[in-house]
Amino acid sequence: MGRLVSTEGLTEEQTEILELVRKFVEQKIIPVATDLEHRDEYPTEIVEGLKEMGLFGLMIPEEYGGLGESLLTYALVVEEIARGWMSVSGVINTHFIVAYLLLQHGTEAQKKKYLPRMATGEIRGAFSMSEPELGSDVAAVRTKATRTADGYEITGQKMWLTNGGSSNLVAVLCKTDEGADSVYKNLTTFLIEKEAGFGTTAQGITIPGKIEKMGYKGIDTTEMVLDRHRTTAEQILGGEPGKGFYQMMDGVEVGRVNVGARAVGIAHRAFELGIRYAQIRETFGKPIAQHQAILFRLAEMATKVETAHAMVVRAARLKDAGRRNDVEAGMAKMVASEYCNEVVQDSFRIHGGYGYSKEYEIERLYREAAFMLIGEGTSDIQKMIIGRALLREYRA
Repeated sequence: MGRLVSTEGLTEEQTEILELVRKFVEQKIIPVATDLEHRDEYPTEIVEGLKEMGLFGLMIPEEYGGLGESLLTYALVVEEIARGWMSVSGVINTHFIVAYLLLQHGTEAQKKKYLPRMATGEIRGAFSMSEPELGSDVAAVRTKATRTADGYEITGQKMWLTNGGSSNLVAVLCKTDEGADSVYKNLTTFLIEKEAGFGTTAQGITIPGKIEKMGYKGIDTTEMVLDRHRTTAEQILGGEPGKGFYQMMDGVEVGRVNVGARAVGIAHRAFELGIRYAQIRETFGKPIAQHQAILFRLAEMATKVETAHAMVVRAARLKDAGRRNDVEAGMAKMVASEYCNEVVQDSFRIHGGYGYSKEYEIERLYREAAFMLIGEGTSDIQKMIIGRALLREYRA
């Protein structure tokens, strides 16, 4: 490994975890990633390896069977995994968001019920907020949970569930209409259990199948159709309705750090591929790295990777310190995703015609980088969050 994306002030344990993950990525992910991605094949052996390393419980406290690590450790692990294959980082991302939501907002009974089995990977989490016509307007959720004599009945359609097929616990945002004076206080998060797989996976729940995508392949991205699914009040996250919006937004802050880290991992790999190719490809009697145009491009790529990494680290450390990081997470996600796209395009251009060939890894990274621009909110959404916060902070 070169000098890029190094992080100061890590503990010995954090360093050991990252070295273990880096070795796993080099030996078990990079050699097979492009082949599995082109076949859109679920990385079963890789996921089993993640379980053996305890990564499904990375941020879950030791009292619940996890490793009890920080969001910073998680972000750095995600950078390493995404450097090997971004889709694999998606396997653990929504799982971690659900575990984080339980840890921060769940009742003690919910924590004891789910977290120990989430730490081992026996329970796999998914996170469901989006809907077919929802977009970025989270308050416009249509999926509705109606009170019944013994609980709730949920009907609606959710969209873009990462791990929708492989998960067996889904945190689902629903409208509950509890009579509050704000639409945001009429939203509730339910913890919905189902079987892994497709088709009818629980009473009133259907997972139709995988959504075909241009990239982000290998893992299952699905819809979720709920038709009068019956559940109880005990499955409300935290046990109290009306708090779903604020719970989900807390989880999204973690998700934005994750997507920023993924973008750094992709950009880092694209830089590695680009600088290597520039030293072995010759034109006009010398390696193209010796041409000033390519040399300048490499310098800009490296600077962008380093900048994005630093911003992700800052956002993670703020959250670990117990401080709100909506602005910093938004900045990190925006900068990392935009820079990732630029670095990958530059590496693609360095590869010339070969970059367009599926034989070269950069072709896969080119498609993966596009998802970073929209995952966990577009750059325009991040700008709105950042801009509004700045107006409050610098009120005239």
